[in-house]
Amino acid sequence: MNNKPVGRAPNFTNACIVMFGVNITWVLVVIWSLWGLLAAVFLGLGVNHLIERGRVWAAARQAASIRRGKRF
Repeated sequence: MNNKPVGRAPNFTNACIVMFGVNITWVLVVIWSLWGLLAAVFLGLGVNHLIERGRVWAAARQAASIRRGKRF
């Protein structure tokens, strides 16, 4: 029987952010090579817009949750 205490899970946030950057880079390079620079630029702008909208949606959900008396 294993009597060791259970430790905390490692924080992989930084690794996730770095790998997102690596993946979006190679995807944009492939799109650039297949369809040109404008397609890659528009895809990058679209991803940026979605990330910013996600922040707005999260803030709206948090505000609604606080109004209901719950902590988000």
